[in-house]
Amino acid sequence: MSATILTLAETSDFLDREFPQMQAGGRAYHLEEVGPLSARMRLEAHERFLRPGATVSGPAMMALADYALYAAILANIGPVALAVTTSLSFNFLRKPASGDLVAECRLLKLGRRLAVGEVLITAAGSPDLVCHATGTYSIPPR
Repeated sequence: MSATILTLAETSDFLDREFPQMQAGGRAYHLEEVGPLSARMRLEAHERFLRPGATVSGPAMMALADYALYAAILANIGPVALAVTTSLSFNFLRKPASGDLVAECRLLKLGRRLAVGEVLITAAGSPDLVCHATGTYSIPPR
């Protein structure tokens, strides 16, 4: 696959339109890049995502990984609102420093009915992984 079906702007607009709840309380998720079988998304470390100890919570990282995976799939198959998560698995590797997190998503398989991907989450500016996630999405017939 050499190009995406949706551009960065089209993918971002679709996410904003179909899932406005993800930005409730102020924009925090920023889709920064989409590419063939890939996407990058940043999560601003708003106070609402922090847990005691001033670190980003596990549930916030889980949402970031799922959302980045969905963005990568959409960019590569087009605007399919009913593609749904069927499984997610997370390995929390280290406590992230206080600050933004960056999710790099890579699709490992993109079929007609199933997509499988992995997401690597790091603290912005650090190469050290804080979370590794894998996920599978079911894609409805088009």
